[in-house]
Amino acid sequence: MNFEMNENQVMIAQMIRDFGAKEITPFRKEWDDQQYFPIEVFKKLGELGLMGVLVPTEFGGAGFGYFEYVTAIAELAKLDPSIGLSMAAHNSLCTGHIMMFGNDAQKKKYLPKLATCELLGAWGLTEPNTGSDAGNMRTVATEDGDHYIINGAKNFITHGVSGDVAVVIARTGEVGDSHGMTAFIVEKGTPGFKGGRKEDKLGMRASETAELIFEDCKVHKDQILGKEGEGFIQSMKILDGGRISIAALSLGIAEGALEASIQYSKERQQFNQSISKFQGISFKLADMATQIEAAKLLTFKAADLKNRGEKVTLAGAKAKLYASEVCVSVSNEAVQIFGGYGFTKDYPVEKYYRDSKLCTIGEGTSEIQKLVISREILR
Repeated sequence: MNFEMNENQVMIAQMIRDFGAKEITPFRKEWDDQQYFPIEVFKKLGELGLMGVLVPTEFGGAGFGYFEYVTAIAELAKLDPSIGLSMAAHNSLCTGHIMMFGNDAQKKKYLPKLATCELLGAWGLTEPNTGSDAGNMRTVATEDGDHYIINGAKNFITHGVSGDVAVVIARTGEVGDSHGMTAFIVEKGTPGFKGGRKEDKLGMRASETAELIFEDCKVHKDQILGKEGEGFIQSMKILDGGRISIAALSLGIAEGALEASIQYSKERQQFNQSISKFQGISFKLADMATQIEAAKLLTFKAADLKNRGEKVTLAGAKAKLYASEVCVSVSNEAVQIFGGYGFTKDYPVEKYYRDSKLCTIGEGTSEIQKLVISREILR
């Protein structure tokens, strides 16, 4: 592995820093306080090519690989983790699912508009009562001639209200049958399909999380991704890549918290010297930097495997598990370094701290990652 950023990564990182200084950082507290989803920012990110990082150029995307993708998420997460989260969900879940399993007609129809964020994507697997127990999902699609009628609800869906198109997994077979679920593309405005209650969250408050509701929603068979019954298997492959996204998000949050801590420790004076001179602080910074470096190596190893088309289940789970735990730990230490000021909204570390916790939950909890890892190493 080459540990240096390539030319595209350097370009993307600088572009995001320049963009963020004008379009994100000045507004992140307001968005967080009001739980406002800044859709206009994502339209601008679409113009920069960041909403279609992985989409091939033939479909209007940037045509980059996972190194560039991880860099983009991490740089956005440093500025505002909510923005990084929404960008990642749009790219790896909805867009990624269509890109990986859609037919030519579906790709030509949706990918160019998703890549520019003319269409904002959502992805629906999780349900209120089943959570990670997808095999027992209650959202059902019943065959009706050339259509399917979908009834049920999904929750904790990024862009559940504002999304223009959603990839939705519904049960078309028996409960518990891994081949009894099917993936559908459902467009906003389809009768019987609507967004529901928006969640009031601890962190990531500028990233919209809401329900998807289906009431006799009629969807043509042309909107099926792949074949009937493949939805669950497809979703597991999508989540393999999604774990790399959350690892990258975690990495960015941790790096943002460390950068803020280094700057503050140099500026904050106690006993006639900067607090960075005290071992109690400098040792914290050393631990934080080392943990972040290890998380970065795991994340980019998974990205490298993904670029090469190899299986990433184990590497992605390891990266997601470790990076998310480091993210929480580093953010917690950042608050400690800032002391009382770390508990106020005058400084960014309290937001990193609140936002970090989702990284141990999204795309499967830390406990689920351990199950995935142990299953893979015991094969």
